[in-house]
Amino acid sequence: MRTLPFLNLAGFLFMITLNVLANALPLFGRNTGEISAFYPNLFVPAGFTFSIWGIIYLLLLVFTVAQFRRQADELVSRLGPWYLLSGLANGLWIVVWHALLPLGSLAIMLVLLTTLIVMYQRLLPFGEWKYVFKLPISVYLGWISVATIANTTAVLVHYGWQGGGLPESFWTILMIGVAVLAGLFFLWKFADVPYVLVIIWALYGILSKTAPDAIAIKNVLLGALGLLGLAAVWRFPRWLKA
Repeated sequence: MRTLPFLNLAGFLFMITLNVLANALPLFGRNTGEISAFYPNLFVPAGFTFSIWGIIYLLLLVFTVAQFRRQADELVSRLGPWYLLSGLANGLWIVVWHALLPLGSLAIMLVLLTTLIVMYQRLLPFGEWKYVFKLPISVYLGWISVATIANTTAVLVHYGWQGGGLPESFWTILMIGVAVLAGLFFLWKFADVPYVLVIIWALYGILSKTAPDAIAIKNVLLGALGLLGLAAVWRFPRWLKA
């Protein structure tokens, strides 16, 4: 069982190394942020929104270090290989994304999403580790939830899907609705305020990049931000007690 923390550390370092190299080299001559421009759509957030990765990696560093504590043995054992798999999936996604293979990147993104959902469920009984283990996974899962929607959109754009006769604004609003429903579900079911704050941040990033004349999308985003914000405030006391 004590082998797992070292394997998880290796997975974390693999993920960080590939993310650093992706922008330092950069991989395939493109940094991560530039690639979104290859798949133009209305669901892409402004560049500053991606700064959340700094918070995610910092939280995951805390997670990775804390798992070496003897008191965390039961939790680490319960997580099994899923944290390691999440690190491997994250690093591989970077490579495939930089190679401009959106369908392959979506497949890996779904694997990453699955690993986070499994870990999220397995962490639920460990309330005493809320800030050290559960918070990093909540924030990470929130961002990957939105990223999965965006990655799906990139695939559709790459293969020239025209929206089935419906305007792009309709599908953008639909995707915003999916993100909002995910946030409301996690608030209702788990009182998970951090997860929802990440959704709010992502939607704010999309709002910041939305053209001034896209009135319908802007109004929907403002409504979504207001709804999620009020719901998060309502559930915040429950999250503190969880």
